Amino acid sequence: SKNFKDFISGFYERRIKRLVPALSIFVLIMSIAICLFNQFPGASLWTGITSLFGVSNLYLLKESTDYFAQATELNVFAHTWSLGVEEQFYFLFPCLIWLSGFGRQTNNGNRNLFLIVVALTIASLIGFIYLYRLKQPAAYFLMPTRFWEMASGCLLFIGCHQRKSIEQFLGKIPPLFILLLISGVMYLPMSLAIVSTVSVVSLSALLIASLKKGTAAHKFFTNSRVVYIGLISYSLYLWHWGVLSISRWTIGIHWWSVPFQVVLMFGLAVTSYQWIETPLRKGNWFRKRWKTFVAGGGVLITLSSGLIALGNPLKGQLYLGDKSKTLRPKFIRSEKCLENIMSKGTLCYFIENNSKKTLWLLGDSHARPLSLVGEELANTLGMNLKLYSVQATTFPPVMKYRKYEKANDLQKLDDFKFIEKELYKQIKIGDIILLSMRMPYHFGGTYYQYPPSDFVFIREDGSFASQENHFDDWITSVINLANMAQKRNAKVIIQTPSPEWEEELNNSCTKNEWFNILQKKNCQIESKFFIDEDTGLYSHIFENLNRLASSHENIYFFDIYKVICPESICSFTKNGVVIYDDDDHLSYEWARDFLT
Repeated sequence: SKNFKDFISGFYERRIKRLVPALSIFVLIMSIAICLFNQFPGASLWTGITSLFGVSNLYLLKESTDYFAQATELNVFAHTWSLGVEEQFYFLFPCLIWLSGFGRQTNNGNRNLFLIVVALTIASLIGFIYLYRLKQPAAYFLMPTRFWEMASGCLLFIGCHQRKSIEQFLGKIPPLFILLLISGVMYLPMSLAIVSTVSVVSLSALLIASLKKGTAAHKFFTNSRVVYIGLISYSLYLWHWGVLSISRWTIGIHWWSVPFQVVLMFGLAVTSYQWIETPLRKGNWFRKRWKTFVAGGGVLITLSSGLIALGNPLKGQLYLGDKSKTLRPKFIRSEKCLENIMSKGTLCYFIENNSKKTLWLLGDSHARPLSLVGEELANTLGMNLKLYSVQATTFPPVMKYRKYEKANDLQKLDDFKFIEKELYKQIKIGDIILLSMRMPYHFGGTYYQYPPSDFVFIREDGSFASQENHFDDWITSVINLANMAQKRNAKVIIQTPSPEWEEELNNSCTKNEWFNILQKKNCQIESKFFIDEDTGLYSHIFENLNRLASSHENIYFFDIYKVICPESICSFTKNGVVIYDDDDHLSYEWARDFLT
């Protein structure tokens, strides 16, 4: 190119023609598909919208997504985070190519580009290692902490191009041995995630450099069928996850279904490659480049508008299942809910019955499914209802935060500390204070996730503590609350923990529609798994709660565990009705109909 404008416009024209057509068709079809089988497709639709503009990685990071959680597999566009990283990489790298002189073929262009990329790669790698320990999702989803991985290809190219000795040395390494090492890295434990990530990138670069003619690996990777998989890899990348995700919403993934699902993945990828990707990539859309930009942008804006319409006002209209299961309370933000003080993550549900008595419902996200129960009780008892819910936070608040969500968690704690002060001011005679939270998450005993190592526990004196100390401090706070309530003839009620479920099991048990009848539904577990005196996950929780209740006459239990597990077996359903919305949250409908 003769000038930067021509260089950069040509580059982005090729990127638009390469990425936008196949992505747009994929997002359109998968958005309609997920609306057919998911009654609440908002998370998928917004991920799809942001993927069109290359920022789905930032959206998933904002939503605090755990990419390896089972719930992520239900989002048909979750995999587009890597496309977002790639597109953001494209905003930086062409500029480096041009400014270094490499794109203009200047004398020192190769050296300049190499030195610049080496510096940025080192900085990116250091950032990745540092941020991974501090905030793992950020290290995973952000482009700056992924730059070093993509830049390694550039360094390999320039190194081999400038120093033939490097290429000759790397060519002596047996590629099959490198493949064996890559396979071995896949089995390293998650505790060595940083080591395994660096190893896989390094070994992949070595594999590319070692592929010389005459080797068995070279013959394999240059086989026409293998090369064809490479040619369709972009379309295959898009469609494989969509097929897997929709399968999890419908028939599931079984040994007998895998061959059909693989065939469907490749069939959609081949169709996309031959009829969408290749013709539109190689075709001359318009004679003027700016028209290509306008057309590409127009497609993205039009498509994103359609996805917004699917989410609202067409929300739920395409759903093929039972549309009666749409009950959700409308959480509000108003002066009554201290809107000016609370952060947006704090939810409020307020019922005004002009009463002198108030039913306070306080806790983390487990308090929300009790909102409709609280409303009916408040109306029946002639009380007001004030519900405050702060995700992943105990009430009364005790200092704890997740290592990778420190700022957000501390803000949530501040919200609950403020609500605690307001509660102490407003408690009146006859008030009821109901505490509802996921105790196993906070105090130990979760079935499958959130080990204590994810948390930082801090005592009032500023010293670090254990999860057991955290439980003791919460009990102390509850005692203080009960003492204050007792002075005003108010009661404190604590909801006992409900059984939790394996996420994979919950995925099939929550879905009770005609299109997922083939999914395995063994939705029971022995009660002793949770409450056995010696081995039960919840035994320490019930032991401490019993001791707490016996010490204060105005502390009571709302024993939801006995409602769900009245006998020796805990069930995901009761009398044909699904109890849970997911692996640990109760269903709004079940709570309203069976707990009042």
